[in-house]
Amino acid sequence: MSRISFKPGTFLYPLPAVMVTSGDMDNSNILTVAWTGIVSSDPATTYVSIRKERYSHDIIKENKEFCINLTTEDLVYATDYVGVKSGKNIDKFKELNLTKEKCTIVKCPMIKESPVCIECKVIEIKEMGSHDMFLAEIVAVNVDEKYMDETNKFDMDKCNLIAYSHGQYYTLGKKIGKFGFSVKK
Repeated sequence: MSRISFKPGTFLYPLPAVMVTSGDMDNSNILTVAWTGIVSSDPATTYVSIRKERYSHDIIKENKEFCINLTTEDLVYATDYVGVKSGKNIDKFKELNLTKEKCTIVKCPMIKESPVCIECKVIEIKEMGSHDMFLAEIVAVNVDEKYMDETNKFDMDKCNLIAYSHGQYYTLGKKIGKFGFSVKK
């Protein structure tokens, strides 16, 4: 069987589908982002890439902070909605009955319904063509205690996290291995 070649494009899937909050407790916005990931573990560094015309872009550029809220199967409708509706005209928290919760370090709210909320402070903005990449230090990670197991370890399997792949949302499947299992004796 032979391969088919496509022109260069965004074909790295699946990706996390996250809701990024920005602003402050009084004036905030939520944006769906799939262009995100980890850049470094020490120091803990992440990024989000956002189109310049998006409402959240200028809020994050001005405040130099945001919160990445992981999304679940229960939040898939909200995740899609905040990605297609502009916060210029509506309060997405109110519209979707999502609960603002105060972050521990940054001024923007986290989403209470999210199992994991990652507080971030922007350290660099890099223009990357259609998007600006907001490189950020992770300054706090907040997890909902209902996802902790009996040994006080975070149990990711309980979250029902979702991913984005080529225009579609998917739930994550069953665990099929563990880091290092291929060389474990």
